Parts: sequence; C-alpha cells; structure tokens
Amino acid sequence: MGARMIGIGTALPEKVLTNHDLAEMMDTSDEWIRERTGIRERRIGLPTSALGVQSGRTALEMAGVDPSEIDLLVLSTTTPDQQVPGTSAVIHAELGLRCGAFDLNAACAGFTYGWVVTQSMMDAPCGPRRTLLIGADSLSPWTDWTDRNTAILFSDGGGAVVLEHTDARTMLSWDLGADGNHRELIRGGHGAKISMDGHEVFKVAVRAVSDSVMAALDRAGLGPEDVDVLLPHQANIRIIEAICKRTGIAFERSCNVIEHTGNNSSGTIPLTMAKAHREGLLQPGALVVMTGFGAGMTWATTVNRW
Repeated sequence: MGARMIGIGTALPEKVLTNHDLAEMMDTSDEWIRERTGIRERRIGLPTSALGVQSGRTALEMAGVDPSEIDLLVLSTTTPDQQVPGTSAVIHAELGLRCGAFDLNAACAGFTYGWVVTQSMMDAPCGPRRTLLIGADSLSPWTDWTDRNTAILFSDGGGAVVLEHTDARTMLSWDLGADGNHRELIRGGHGAKISMDGHEVFKVAVRAVSDSVMAALDRAGLGPEDVDVLLPHQANIRIIEAICKRTGIAFERSCNVIEHTGNNSSGTIPLTMAKAHREGLLQPGALVVMTGFGAGMTWATTVNRW
C-alpha cells in the first residue's frame, strides 16, 4: 500500500536578501557566492510556525480537504519557535486540526525522514488515512551574518504536502542513515549561532547521499537510468552536481530551486517538489527519487512511483 500526494503548498518570506546585499555586509561578492553555491538570493523574515501555517493551509486548499479530515500532522524542523511546546502544536491550533501532531528533527534530511515515517504509519491497518507533512525552517535568527561561510547559504522557507492513503504501492524503497561521529561538522548550541566545516560537509555529504541513493535504488530493483525526477536537498548546487556524477543520474533530471531560495533546511525538498509539480514533471508513473542530508550527520532517500 502507499500514499499519494493530493495537495502541496509553499511559504517564503517577502524579504529578499541578495548576494549584493551580503557583499555590503562582509568580504564577499555575487560572483564568489554563485560560483561556489549556485545561490543568487535567499528569503528571510518568518518564524517556523508561520511558514508551516501558510504552506499547510495552501496544501489543504489545493487538496480540497477540511482540517477535520486530517488524521496526523508531522512537522519536520530543526528551528522550533520555542523549546516547549513543539511548533507542531502552534500550527495545529492555527489550522484548526483535530488530530495527533509531533515535531521531527533530522535537520536538513528531516522532510525525507518524515516522508518515510508518515507513509509507514499510513501503511498500518489502523493508520491515518490523510496526513499533513510539513518541512519548515527559519535559519536566519541562528545565522552569523558576519561569517561568509554560512551566511551566504542559510535562509527561511517551508513547504507542506497532504498525503492520502491508496492501495497502490507508491514508496518502493527507502534508506535512512546517520553518523554521529560527524555531529560536530554542523552545530549550534542553545542560544548560539550555527557553525559549519563546509569542506568536510561537502565530502561527507556527497559520499553519504550517493551511497544512500544507490542503496535505495538497488532495494527497489532499479538503476540510475530509471530515475525520471531527482528531488535533492538544496544545500549547494555543487554538491548536487557531484551526487549526480557519482550516482550516474543525469543532472538535467534534478529539480532545483536553490538559486532563489538558498538553504532553508527541511523546507528545501517540498519547495523543490512544488516546482516539479508546477512544471508538470510529477506525472503518474514517474520514478521520483527524494534525497537529503543534514547535521548529525543524517541522510535519507526514498524511491517513489508517482
């Protein structure tokens, strides 16, 4: 059994921070940032709850589903509005939901983790029939705007999908992983700004994600040539290019939004999925691979038949 997407919504703050804006704040340039990351601009200025409410409401409207018909809310985020309660509670109240709700934190791999958790729960005999899965992060308050190694990357944004139970098999395979030995590569303590060893993150991410994608495809009995659409976490366009080269998936089959959104952690994959949907790439029967990685280090891949 499986779940099909019947609604999708996105949320981005109105404030645009361009590379030229950053060049006035620190020793950098538009050309330097674009060459290393593929980013031209990013959005900042909304808390995680607002991003979740906005994207969730849009997804519900597209699905034509009343909030009372949602059986489960899962919020993937690493930047909750507050420590207690979970930010899913805020979104739950604002949307008028009547179901269970919880936060999930697997950093930038969180939305893909949430996809596996949500679909697995829906596959149970007494599982939810409709779920609202949200990936949203507000990284701007935790960004050191004097550090050009991180400030050029991070942003705020989110996306949500409504999933409905179906008898068709949709998630063909998945691969979840983590290596706590690399937990210091991306870190941010209570009240502290995010710091990152970008060079090491690049190496670990390319290797881990490539291996994860190949493992998931192998479990599904498929190969790179079978992939119609790749929805990768939008951390750095150079990482995405390296993953495509290492796995043999044509870069042209990857869908990317990083140029205009930057890296908003759990929000990147649903934002990318929304773009793929708008462009008509998510056709029935398409083989869609979703993959992400994040602090921890965590990584996750799913192979889906749309």
